[in-house]
Amino acid sequence: MRTAEIRQRWLTYFAERDHTIVPSVPLVSPDPSILFTIAGMVPFIPYIVGTEKAPWPRAVSIQKCIRTNDIENVGRTTRHGTFFQMAGNFSFGDYFKRESIQWSWDLSTRSVEDGGFGLDGDRIWVTIWEHDAEAWQALADIGVDPRHVVRLPKEENFWDTGQPGPAGPCAEFHYDRGPEYGPEAEGGTVDPGGDRYLEYYNNVFDEFLRGEGQGKDYPLLGELEHKSVDTGLGVERLAYLLQGRENMFEIDQTFPVIQRVEELTGTRYRLGENSAEPDQVRMRVVADHVRSSMMLIADGVRPGNDGRGYVLRRLIRRAVRSMRLLGVDEPTMPHLLPVSKDAMVESFPELEPAFDAISQVAYEEENAFLRTLSSGTTILDTAVARAKTASGTPVLSGADAFALHDTYGFPIDLTLEMAVEQGVQVDEAGFRSLMAEQRSRARADALAKKRGHVDASVYNDILARLGGSDTFLGYTDHTAQVRLVGLLVDGAPAQVAQAPADVEVILDQTPFYAEAGGQLADQGTISFTGGGVVDVADVQSPVKGLHVHRGRLIEGTLALDEPGVASIDSDRRLAIARAHTATHMVHKALHEHLGDQATQAGSENAPSRLRFDFRHGSSVPASVLSEIEGRVNTQLADDLEVTDTIMDIDDARAAGAIALFGEKYGRDVRVVSIGGDWSKELCAGTHVERTGRLGLVTVLGEASIGSGVRRIDALVGEGAYTHAAKEHALVGQISQLVGARSEELPDRISNLLSKLKDAEKQLAEVRQAQLLAGAARLAESATDIGGTRAVLQHVGDVGSADDLRTLVLDLRERLGNAGPAVVALTAVSGERPVVVVATNEPARAAGIRAGVLVRAAATALGGGGGGKDDIAQGGGTDASAVDTALRAVADEIERA
Repeated sequence: MRTAEIRQRWLTYFAERDHTIVPSVPLVSPDPSILFTIAGMVPFIPYIVGTEKAPWPRAVSIQKCIRTNDIENVGRTTRHGTFFQMAGNFSFGDYFKRESIQWSWDLSTRSVEDGGFGLDGDRIWVTIWEHDAEAWQALADIGVDPRHVVRLPKEENFWDTGQPGPAGPCAEFHYDRGPEYGPEAEGGTVDPGGDRYLEYYNNVFDEFLRGEGQGKDYPLLGELEHKSVDTGLGVERLAYLLQGRENMFEIDQTFPVIQRVEELTGTRYRLGENSAEPDQVRMRVVADHVRSSMMLIADGVRPGNDGRGYVLRRLIRRAVRSMRLLGVDEPTMPHLLPVSKDAMVESFPELEPAFDAISQVAYEEENAFLRTLSSGTTILDTAVARAKTASGTPVLSGADAFALHDTYGFPIDLTLEMAVEQGVQVDEAGFRSLMAEQRSRARADALAKKRGHVDASVYNDILARLGGSDTFLGYTDHTAQVRLVGLLVDGAPAQVAQAPADVEVILDQTPFYAEAGGQLADQGTISFTGGGVVDVADVQSPVKGLHVHRGRLIEGTLALDEPGVASIDSDRRLAIARAHTATHMVHKALHEHLGDQATQAGSENAPSRLRFDFRHGSSVPASVLSEIEGRVNTQLADDLEVTDTIMDIDDARAAGAIALFGEKYGRDVRVVSIGGDWSKELCAGTHVERTGRLGLVTVLGEASIGSGVRRIDALVGEGAYTHAAKEHALVGQISQLVGARSEELPDRISNLLSKLKDAEKQLAEVRQAQLLAGAARLAESATDIGGTRAVLQHVGDVGSADDLRTLVLDLRERLGNAGPAVVALTAVSGERPVVVVATNEPARAAGIRAGVLVRAAATALGGGGGGKDDIAQGGGTDASAVDTALRAVADEIERA
């Protein structure tokens, strides 16, 4: 039975029993406390714990899930995978144990012809809580063999949230796969070892209210008034039972990738053996990780260095690394990802229209990682070699591992794997400590921006005295009557302040916008009745609900509870509002030209300029940027209305409003619309009333700021007009310099660059000829080192390392293959020393490898290098050490 058919049978069965079919939520968890949706019940937690009323009494779903906490076990066991599908049926104060257990048994054992899964009821075992008489009776009424019903203590069969609240027992369904998979269940257990008894379906009964306690040691305070049921059936687990496979990697939705890996590597996968041989495990890892990466990208995750992005990056890199260990060095995602899509698209048809965008992200990440591998491996090899020279057990230091990660982008998990392969341990604790220090510094910097090095409790005390949030008036008012409710002088709470002083001022209400959502804070003045005047330079919200105005008390005094007038810089606010509205318009135009996957990854809205970061796997052509700019200015000229509305978040999303990926929103949200339905975004920032007030938007360009993230810079209003004037003046100056009219400049400059390029090419040819002219003399300088002819020379300045490489290859050709021969030349290019080493075939047969020789030379030069056995290249920083580097090569030849 195909996996897609299992899904459909599940939904049909429960829909026929009055369950509402609820679509899967994205893999990005709706619960802000976890990165991903890790179980089928996650979207229903608010209804289960009672914080929200369920919209339906009964529901059924098949939820996409990701778990990576056991990633090291993927491919090694039959049941550990990162992406999986969890089928569930749910009751919120409706049916309970009897119906749920009856349906679980019926759907499991009902014949395939009648819409069931056709499992043998005599091979099903059920574990229940030892005090659950209702579940025991429900199973007995069905006719389940009582020897197959196992009673377990609360420690092994009870669900809770980890804190006081709903809790309850489970009824876990297991399938006996037969004696070939392990010993028979004895003594009240269905986990005697091996893979014989596979749990495939779990019923959780939210029956009790639990009290305080640790682990499972807590009291049950009584029964819940409204009981719930949430169940979970592992779709992949049931699939490999019904398809007669040994594990989840061999089912119809994953095995096609393994088959493609076989074709690419020439390695045969031993189907049905669950082999633990490294190459067999790697093939399963590839099949799992390619699928998981595709599904994460489809749900909006992009590779990054932390959080969800790092999980995706790690999955892709583990897959690529596994393929390299299987012998494939070139990019493999273009071969594997389409196969995974074809296997999954029946269950997830949304993959088809989104595949171009998905593949672009995956392919770019693979290419970036291959470049990282190329550079990072050389640095790692140098660090490993250094570790091996130390006395005792070779250990790669935490500092080296951190430098590989922080400077060269080499992930720690890869460092661990590759170091172990070379017999070297890694000081992982030292690495983690350095990473923690870096994160602490970053957090401290971010908090310093928000809190100004002030203890958050100070702000919380002010918030408590205020009796709730202060009131923001800035959407409609630029000036307001205010009262001073909080005062800090040099970071400490105060009752009064005397000019001059650096102060933080908290008001009962304010027209000042606090920096948030990419929009810079307002600036302005606050004048108090006692004569105090505060020049406000920044506004932050260090705790939710509080605007903290930071500035300089430039005259007079001020005291708590004193009234005053707060006024923002209206011209600056208008310039920022123009930029913010333009940001929304650029975002919309990007979606129109690049697709909806070009989602926002950050922004900054400043006076007369904007910066917009978005997720996209490749550079945006200049022609497309021009079209985006044109589209924005066309909409601007149409003078579209800009409106804002407070809506329920579900209604806002249903209306098409864009919510920023990873942002946390409350139930009521503010929706900013431009031109009615043309652009809708959830946004708390300030905007102009009509697009015509923007004046002009000029896109300056775009560039990469990280893997899969691009940045557009643009000018708005006065900034755009000023830029246009400067551009016009610059064009005039260039026209005078080259003697051409403005419309002739492209051709004239192109001709000049072409001539310059030809001249540089001729100069390079002259330099190359001069070098090669001395090749015969260099060949004659060959000396014998332990039976190996060696040319070891410093040749002075060269135009580039490529010039030196050409000379080395020419010399190797002149020395021939009559006996072992090595050519090692050093030179200086751009004030930095370079070294190139080449070996002939007899030298390599004698164990002399160019990569080893060049690393010895490059170390002496204060750098690193690497390459293949026949030719390798390196460099360093100390040009005075070239003689030492050549002696190091000679020493290595003698030792070979």
